[in-house]
Amino acid sequence: MEQRNNVTEFVLLGLTQSPQGQKTLFVVFLFIYIVTMVGNLLIVVTVMISPTLDAPMYFFLGYLSFMDAVYSATVTPNMIIGLLYEKKTISFQACMSQLFIEHLFGGAEILLLVVMAYDRYVAICKPLHYLMIMNQVCIVLLLLAWIGGFLHAIVHLLFAYKLPFCGPNIIDHFMCDMYPLLKLACADTYLIGLTVVANDGVICVAVFVLLLISYGVILRSLKNLSQQGKHKALSTCGSHITVVVLFFVPCIFIYMRPPSTLPIDKSLTVFYTVITHMLNPLIYSLRNGEMKSAMKKLWTRKRK
Repeated sequence: MEQRNNVTEFVLLGLTQSPQGQKTLFVVFLFIYIVTMVGNLLIVVTVMISPTLDAPMYFFLGYLSFMDAVYSATVTPNMIIGLLYEKKTISFQACMSQLFIEHLFGGAEILLLVVMAYDRYVAICKPLHYLMIMNQVCIVLLLLAWIGGFLHAIVHLLFAYKLPFCGPNIIDHFMCDMYPLLKLACADTYLIGLTVVANDGVICVAVFVLLLISYGVILRSLKNLSQQGKHKALSTCGSHITVVVLFFVPCIFIYMRPPSTLPIDKSLTVFYTVITHMLNPLIYSLRNGEMKSAMKKLWTRKRK
């Protein structure tokens, strides 16, 4: 890949330039990061160790938490550190690495949510054949999610790496992403901007609609279940739908529009890159009885 620019580093302006605001945000996001990592890694460990969580649903949940943990470790620490310094810089190579990793895990997570919706559909609509169907395809579906995430990320990396940066290197954001980078490029980026809309916006809308339709079908099929089965299915699907809405609505607003940056973008990006990944383990653990029971047994065993 040919790199044509004279910029070796970027300056990230972060969320705010107010010293008092930076101190407050440092405490808030440090707390969020700790809760995110502890919550997600706890789910990963629980799924790996607990013999009662051997269903495909928990296999996917474990990988969702793993993706959340790695994604958060890629974005949040840099943002927290940046709140401590008046001038936060990131090298060109580190910026490209962050861009690739965040879209790799973000893209894989989007596809994994589709896989989890299919898993719930089979479990609710075809309960007698659930294990037979999902045990045959769960590994393949996970691999497809990773492959899709990689292809999604590599497209962004190829375009971003070849952008010519001639001088301005100040990014009005707390992380490297395509639209802020396109704003700095000293070339016509209209066509590349359209690829971002297609690679992010259109995919987000398509997957979001697909997920809503799939959960609509699932909820419609609940009339054939017992009262206890309805309650369990609603609890599971309710947590999934909450995650889907929190993740996709901000993404669609940011990426499903002509290439541009708005002042509100940073706040929305915080929501789907930081807060959502903290809420995922809270939603799944608090709304899932089997997960809560497995966690209690795990901690009781460790205390003994």
